[in-house]
Amino acid sequence: MKEKSVNTYKEAGVDIEAGNRFVQMIKPLVKATSRPEVLTDIGGFGGLFSLNAGKYKKPTLVSSTDGVGTKLKLAFLMDKHDTVGIDLVAMCVNDIVVQGAEPLFFLDYLATGKLAPEKAVEIVRGISAGCVEAGCALIGGETAEMPGFYNEGEYDLAGFTVGVVDDNDIIDGSTITVGDKIIGIASSGLHSNGFSLARKVFFDSLNLTVDSHVDELGEVLGEALLRPTRIYVKTILNLIRDFEIKGMAHITGGGLLENVPRVLPRNCCARIERNAWPKSALFEMLREQGNIEETEMYRTFNYGIGLALIVPAEQTDDIMVRLSGLKEEAFLIGEIGKADQNHSEDKIELI
Repeated sequence: MKEKSVNTYKEAGVDIEAGNRFVQMIKPLVKATSRPEVLTDIGGFGGLFSLNAGKYKKPTLVSSTDGVGTKLKLAFLMDKHDTVGIDLVAMCVNDIVVQGAEPLFFLDYLATGKLAPEKAVEIVRGISAGCVEAGCALIGGETAEMPGFYNEGEYDLAGFTVGVVDDNDIIDGSTITVGDKIIGIASSGLHSNGFSLARKVFFDSLNLTVDSHVDELGEVLGEALLRPTRIYVKTILNLIRDFEIKGMAHITGGGLLENVPRVLPRNCCARIERNAWPKSALFEMLREQGNIEETEMYRTFNYGIGLALIVPAEQTDDIMVRLSGLKEEAFLIGEIGKADQNHSEDKIELI
């Protein structure tokens, strides 16, 4: 009688020992993000975080979850994985800081067909760097090894953050009035949106590769595209201590055209001056050589503005000075006007 072979999880494609080794390798990266409120080390069933409730009169938790999208394709092509984790953190923490919340902790989800511990460590290295920049603790996550689900060498990322803001300090745009000014803080590049269109233009239409040196950019295309998303947390937390920030918009998918209106009261519209800030060579190359209409640029990409602030007119100059001191490139890009009651859906105008 033929002896039956013994099957193992490892032979099926899941290496538990590799997963355990990976956890040990990332412990120093996780520890680097710790805050005093963190009560557990990595490896438990859940991350424990003690909220310093005495710091707030009425603490309100604010949460966000997001991913990096098809920007991951660039990481695969370049075999460079130490920056997409920064993007992951940025996409989450920027979404909650615009409501006045301080990010407290972060969790990540990494899924792949076969775990390569060294590559995974590089991914977490970026997540750790992003958390340090945002001042939040990486208190846990999940690494899923799913054979046959992903192409060889590919993976997906998702992140989740929780922050806190005093109920009286929530920034929701409700106090925005006609005459307020709009300040735009520069982005560091494409950030993490519009990559499906960008890849179509650069790789399909122009037949470039990630290794192509582009004179207009002064660098290799892949480096320009993979540049991490700017994290604005420390800048915004600094501003809201001393200034009245009435509303903020993180300029992600939908661009300025769809994100700024999200914080506007019903009777207000935003008037954005097209020429109020310089457009980088990367965006202009996309627009010109990709034959992309200007409106599409404002809707698909951040087009050079990563965060928009709506502030009282009388505080604008002081805020601009503070932003310069914080090493932010900022521009006065528009103002708040009165919405046309007959066309209440038109909440933004490019002038």
